[in-house]
Amino acid sequence: MKTRFAIGAAALALAVVAGATQAGAQERACRSPEPINTIDEMFSAIFACWEPPPGSAGMTLTLQFSLRRNGTLIGKPRATYSHLGNDGHLNRLFVASVLKALDKALPMPLSNSMGGAIAGRTLFPRFTAAADGRS
Repeated sequence: MKTRFAIGAAALALAVVAGATQAGAQERACRSPEPINTIDEMFSAIFACWEPPPGSAGMTLTLQFSLRRNGTLIGKPRATYSHLGNDGHLNRLFVASVLKALDKALPMPLSNSMGGAIAGRTLFPRFTAAADGRS
């Protein structure tokens, strides 16, 4: 029984990390009321609210946070990885844009099953600004 739980936990962790990398096509609009049913939809909802500042191409920030069943934030998000530039002002703008995107996306409209599945679990979305200024 412990083995099944460990395999399930490892699969969920891989899904969270795999789904948390850069957003491809943004399938959701920012603050869309449509229920979120998957990890990919959840990260797309956050990335849809993100507007990286001009000149931030190549910058990356990974956040760590957890959500409640109702889609609200537990505690404060933490930066776990960053690859920023040499311009301190642009770096602050980039970090602020990521935190603003998370703030705009919350509370997330999680479906009952999604809320139950991720409540309290640690999430790690990675924000990377592409050359065109999008993620």
